[in-house]
Amino acid sequence: MQLLRRLGGGARPASRTPAAPPGAEKTRYLSAIDIFRDLGPEDLEWLAETTTMVTAPRGRVIYAPGQTPEALFLLKRGRVQVYRTSADGKKLVTAVLEPETFFGELALAGQRMADTAAEVLEEATLCVLSRRDLERLIVRQPQVALRLLEAVSGRLLAAEALLEELAFKSVSARLAGLLLRLARERGTSELSGLTHQDLADMVGTYRETATAALDQFRARGLVELGRKQVRLLDSAGLAGIARGEPLG
Repeated sequence: MQLLRRLGGGARPASRTPAAPPGAEKTRYLSAIDIFRDLGPEDLEWLAETTTMVTAPRGRVIYAPGQTPEALFLLKRGRVQVYRTSADGKKLVTAVLEPETFFGELALAGQRMADTAAEVLEEATLCVLSRRDLERLIVRQPQVALRLLEAVSGRLLAAEALLEELAFKSVSARLAGLLLRLARERGTSELSGLTHQDLADMVGTYRETATAALDQFRARGLVELGRKQVRLLDSAGLAGIARGEPLG
């Protein structure tokens, strides 16, 4: 399949898993993805047989700016970040995706991905569903299209919220809000696997600026910093900064 060969743009394509998981396991995974929640056993079995499973290491680019992958990527394991790049190479992360979700949906609507890219943050296992097979599934089960529309609408709202933050909030406020959101999403105040550059990309600033804000948070006793780790100590204090209260 041409798409699998060019996964990661000019980099080495993501390798196939040595052995596909048992069909029942793959079917259970696919049923956990929200856009497929209305499917019955027969359709889920068809989906499991139709999708191709691949693995990709940390740092692998699934698709690069300007590419139009003709597939929907279903994330089974690991984490993937979706980001945009400016003409001067500045990076803005628009989403960090956890397991049991999907990405690449804009290409399926016939839109070129422009400056958008997807990169693996933690070794990922992906199921790849071709555009043709997705269209076949939608013809059989139109509710899949409705679920896709619901999910994409939610992502558009999140993108609008991000633009509002970039326009009206300081770096400190954006960073405090990001830390609180990540803690809610992960269900823990121990945020690991995040470099200062990762956090800077997520709030649309430079690493040095993000580091300075984190050092201020630490000086106020709001967080504890370690190697690729941020531990939240005072969520209420961070919430105040996220609302615009001054650091000093």
